[in-house]
This record gives sequence, C-alpha cells and structure tokens, in this order.
Amino acid sequence: MGYLHVEITAASSSKKTGDACGDAFSSFRTTGATVLILADGIGSGIKANIYATMAISRLEKLLNDGFSLRRAFTSLVATMHEARGTDMPYAVFTVARVLNNGETTVLSYEMPDAIFVGRHAASVLKRRNTTLGSEVVGESNLYLEAGEGLLLFSDGITLAGIGGRTRTGWSSDEVCRYVNDQLVTGAEKRLLAESVHRQARDLWGKKIGDDCTVLGALCRPGKVASIFSGPPADKEHDNRVVDDFLALPGVKIVCGATTAQLVARRLSRRLQINPADSSLIAPPGYSLEGVDLVTEGAVTLNQLFNILDADPDHFESDSSVTRLYDAIISADRINFIVGGSSNLGHADIAFKQQGIMPRHKVIDLLAQKLRSEGRLVDIKQV
Repeated sequence: MGYLHVEITAASSSKKTGDACGDAFSSFRTTGATVLILADGIGSGIKANIYATMAISRLEKLLNDGFSLRRAFTSLVATMHEARGTDMPYAVFTVARVLNNGETTVLSYEMPDAIFVGRHAASVLKRRNTTLGSEVVGESNLYLEAGEGLLLFSDGITLAGIGGRTRTGWSSDEVCRYVNDQLVTGAEKRLLAESVHRQARDLWGKKIGDDCTVLGALCRPGKVASIFSGPPADKEHDNRVVDDFLALPGVKIVCGATTAQLVARRLSRRLQINPADSSLIAPPGYSLEGVDLVTEGAVTLNQLFNILDADPDHFESDSSVTRLYDAIISADRINFIVGGSSNLGHADIAFKQQGIMPRHKVIDLLAQKLRSEGRLVDIKQV
C-alpha cells in the first residue's frame, strides 16, 4: 500500500460578523499519521477562541512530547473536568488520527457525532461512549481508504436553526442526509465542509446563531517525491544508502553531482550533463537512467528555496530549478535523504558572498516552507 494522503478542508464563521470565532481547529502530519483537532470554547468571541486554542495547543504539546493519543486525550479531559463550572479556560473538543494505513481513531468530548463519508454514501459515525472519571467521552474506530473521509463539526452546525427554521436544530443524522443528497448530485467531496457550513448558516438565517465550524478529511493516494542530496558521512554506507533511496516510492530526485556519481556507479549507468539546458540563471541538470531528475546540489536547492513562493508564471520556461520546483510542488510527501559528508566548497568565500546556504541549512528551510503548506516532509540524515 502506498502513501495515503489526507487532504484537509475547513469552513468556519463566528456567531457575530466581525467577532472572533469561538471554535478553533488545527491539523498536523507526522511520518506515521495525520491528526485533526477541533475545539469549541465556552461562550463566544475572543475569550471562547482563546479557550479553544489553548485546548488545541495543550493536546498538540502532549502528542509532540510522546504521549499516546488516548493518554493525551484523557489528560486534557481531566483538565477540562477541573475547569467545568469555574472561571478556568474550558473547551470541548474532537481529535481524529488517521494512520498511513487508513486506521482511524476519533475521540470526542462533548462534541457532535462525526460523519463518515464513503465512496458513494455517508453515515453517522458509530460512537462507543465510555466514562473518564465523571466525564462521558466517545470513541470511534474505522479504516479509511482512498476516496473516503470524515466530517467533524461544532455544535453550531447541529444547533443550526433551532427555534426557527428547524425546531430542534440540525442533528448529525440530518446533516448526514444533507451530505448524501449532495453526493447523489455529484458534489465534490473536498467541497463538502464548505457546503455543510453554508447550509448551517442558511438555517440560522438572520438569527445571531452560534459559531459554526466544519472540518473535513478526505483520503486519496498520495504523491511522493524522494530527494537524495550529499554523500553519506561514512563511505562504507554508500551502497546501502543508495539502495535505500532507490527503494523509496514515487519520483526519485538526486541533487548534487557527487551524489549523482554515487548513484550512477551503483546502477552501472552513465551520468550525462543535459545538453538542452541553456539557462543563464540555473545550473545545468543531468540525466541518469533509473532516476527521474538529477540537478546540481546547493546552488539549485538555494534557487528552489528562493522561488518557492514566487508566481510560476514568471519562471523560466524550462530549467533544472523549475523542473525541481514542479516535482516538489506536486508532491504530498517529500522524503529528504541528506548526506553528512563535508563539502569544502560550502565554506568557500564565493558561496558565502553570493548568499548560498549549505545543503543542510537550505533543506531545513525548505522543509519549514513545505510543511507550512500542508505537506509531509521527512528528513533522514545519513
């Protein structure tokens, strides 16, 4: 099974136009999973938003500190139990974790039932209620496949129109019926979060209503790019590292002439400069049978970093840098294999004077940018 990518969508609005939304949401990726968190702070406005954001930050910190999902969830529920009915920050929340194999766990505390979006139809997610101390929490377990997903939402959605267009609100069952109606008409699944949110706002009508948030997760086959740059710190590991790189899924890219020579020797292939490259800005590229793209190293990576946020319409029509950009920007997951062998050229004053950052530094900065755009980036030092 290849990399299963979770595409995340969201739609959110505040109770009163111009006020801060009392709901907050977050998502992050690790090499093993995608995690989504939706929290609803007590009350509305900026105070509720702060409470919801604090709950999310606490849960993220526990998970990043190595807590299991269940242990982190239990800890935050205990904190909320102490805060209930006091002046302490209080929020209710749902957390969903989708592992790379599709195994999914949804844990909820005082939040509406989530919706499972199948390939052809949706259903309210079956939830098993248990108690943690005196608090009731819900747990759902399932496997998601490509073309399937989840919808999480705050009670501003399920209370939509209460006392008005809907006497008792818009329950998860009714939201699910609406989603199924949308699927029957051919609606795109990635647009369901926005569609449900818009319908809830319509049901509230001119009433002040409540903060409304819908968080969507849609699984699809992920696009992977793997980049090998820099020889290993120990030459004895050259062949093993090259073999590991070649075994990775997706598009294979080598950045650096010395690194490319290592791969060429292992493949018993000839490394050739690309004669078609005529850019006056970008370094020339190479061709190597068995590898999708071969470029120069530090200079090309620096140029990639510099254009990552630029308008592609202004790029050169074709160069080693723009080809690298195209490969990276179309990927959902990027694996970097970064060699630890020292490159004396990186210490050359000419490199420093031109502002060319060493390989390890520019790759770290590239990773930050790519992660901020929702991509999964894994860096392995060799």
